[in-house]
Amino acid sequence: RTMFRIFNIKKRYFLIIVATLVHFFVHAQEIPDRPEKLKFSPLVYDPPNPVDYRVELSSGAIVYIYPDRERPLIDLSFNIRGGSYLDPDGKEGLAGMTGYLMARGGIPSKLADELDEELEFLAARLSSNFGGLNGSVSLNLLSKDVDRGFEILKAVLAAPSFQQDKLDLRKSQVVQQLKKRNDDSSSIESRERNFLAYGDNFWFNRYLTDVSIESIRREDLLEFHHKWVHPKNFIISVSGDFDRDEMLNRLNRVLDSWPHKGQLAPQVPQQQKYGKPGVYIVDKDVNQGRVSIIMPGIRWDHPDYYAIQIMNDILGGGGFTSRITNRVRSDEGLAYSARSSFPGGAFYPIVFRAGFQSKSRTVLYAASIVLEEIGKIIKEPVNKEEILTAKKSFIDTFPNNFSSSSQIVSQFASDEMIGRFSKEKDYWRKYRDRIEAVDIEAVQLVAKKHLNLDKAIVLIVGQKQSIIDGHPDHPVNLKRLTSGSVQDLPIRNPLSMKPEK
Repeated sequence: RTMFRIFNIKKRYFLIIVATLVHFFVHAQEIPDRPEKLKFSPLVYDPPNPVDYRVELSSGAIVYIYPDRERPLIDLSFNIRGGSYLDPDGKEGLAGMTGYLMARGGIPSKLADELDEELEFLAARLSSNFGGLNGSVSLNLLSKDVDRGFEILKAVLAAPSFQQDKLDLRKSQVVQQLKKRNDDSSSIESRERNFLAYGDNFWFNRYLTDVSIESIRREDLLEFHHKWVHPKNFIISVSGDFDRDEMLNRLNRVLDSWPHKGQLAPQVPQQQKYGKPGVYIVDKDVNQGRVSIIMPGIRWDHPDYYAIQIMNDILGGGGFTSRITNRVRSDEGLAYSARSSFPGGAFYPIVFRAGFQSKSRTVLYAASIVLEEIGKIIKEPVNKEEILTAKKSFIDTFPNNFSSSSQIVSQFASDEMIGRFSKEKDYWRKYRDRIEAVDIEAVQLVAKKHLNLDKAIVLIVGQKQSIIDGHPDHPVNLKRLTSGSVQDLPIRNPLSMKPEK
């Protein structure tokens, strides 16, 4: 009987193995011989609806909230309307200093160093900033420590101490950083590109100086904080291990009875003055020359935005599938990275840019190739394969925008900040259809409309004479790169930002 039972067990396992092998061989015959023959079912994905996560508190603050019990953590971010465009004349750097010291300059109940020690003990991360276009105070902590975490958060938001010793230390650190402004050619390129793209008087080009930093007092930080850090300027994103109603009650307790009156932050200034077309050279003794080719840009809400994204992906934004990368890097080996961007600004039009780094003697040759590719996409229609690849890169990666609870509320808070929610509540629902609707004709139309070579500015930072001498096998006439003239740009004094003679 025992032998019979063993025989039956062996027989049963044998039949299971045979069935498995049959299943394997049947399905193995369905596997194609080449990867490009693989077929996948269409991806079905509906983006989350921002309305489902949005709450307006009685204080005027907007909250995007997503309870998520997967981990015992809470991610919280107070995004604050306003930024360095609010710096008073002569005190450039005030917003950045205020933001930096909100979380690092102590609170009424604890000195700065003591607060750092407590946060470390709680394994919590607290950060703050207030530069550029907006500010933020972010807190990440274990959900079990939420009571103490919110006590600290309220103090940082409503009553930061701005300790004098921490202010003095930060001012010293910033001035030391200013002295290094010209050490890296990428910093020079970025800075001068912004001056050429937006004009000397654009708010973004009001650089802080040693004088403006030294003029900042603790009273200035308190005044700036009391004026702009207010619930009416808050857009909050919060996700993690909590009950939704309980979290909303906590936020209300933090924001109610705010100690300062505050003001609603004004819109980001839009006034710009695009530079004159031409070639601009900054003579800098570095191993490789850096090049930026720029043209006037757009905002995210421009009607041509979607076609421009596809066009730029084909031209230089798509990495190894794009034309500029293939020509400059893959075919000619002139640069490790060569690409273009046409992002669509969040608050103001951001310029189109194509850029690369190359050896001094090949800088002009590489620049001529980039300009040649821009000319081609203007004059000649792209092909079906290019447009299909570009559209798939946007559509297939679309769900990555919402891959976690934290990312979902952060994305929606960002949309609220730039006005996207008020203008287009269904922006993400329509996004893929709008990308899919872009055709070959639309790509060429926006290329002709927005890539204007007559307005091209070429900025070069590097060894001027070596760059002008060029490569003997690939001579390029510097004066023929653009419709404008060739000009030298002097290095700016790193402390005063005034051009040095």
